[in-house]
Amino acid sequence: MNAYRAKSMRYPWPFALHGFASLAALALGRTLPLAQEPDTRLTAWLFWSIGALVIVAGVVLSLWAVRTLLDRHTTVLPNRCSSYLVTSGPFRYTRNPIYLGYTLIMAGIGLITMNAWFFIIATGTVILTTVFAVRAEERHLHARFGFEFERYCRSTSRWI
Repeated sequence: MNAYRAKSMRYPWPFALHGFASLAALALGRTLPLAQEPDTRLTAWLFWSIGALVIVAGVVLSLWAVRTLLDRHTTVLPNRCSSYLVTSGPFRYTRNPIYLGYTLIMAGIGLITMNAWFFIIATGTVILTTVFAVRAEERHLHARFGFEFERYCRSTSRWI
């Protein structure tokens, strides 16, 4: 198969991975809770407020990234061939803004529910996403865009 047409993955599983990880964190939070209830209503309200802001930031970041990809007429799905190397919008700051958005949403849910498992599992999800999805996507983008992608990688971090 032509390396320029090679897809990064067969299935766009990072979204499913984050979904399953969130369900696992919820289940673990119910069966093996790691945190205690807050001492005051103010503390609970503070956690809820910060969590809501983190979730909004994650949703906005993901939607901004999707909009940027659509504006450049390239695919949003990671299992499709990229037609354009996007380096604008949120891609100026991180090479994986959608996955970062998913992770922020998980962290926000962890704050709202005061479930520490979300932070533990989100860390593992970032590692699994990097090993199995991000590296495959980067191989595809390197094969497709060569030096232009290498230059982009040198100037933009993978996650934050």
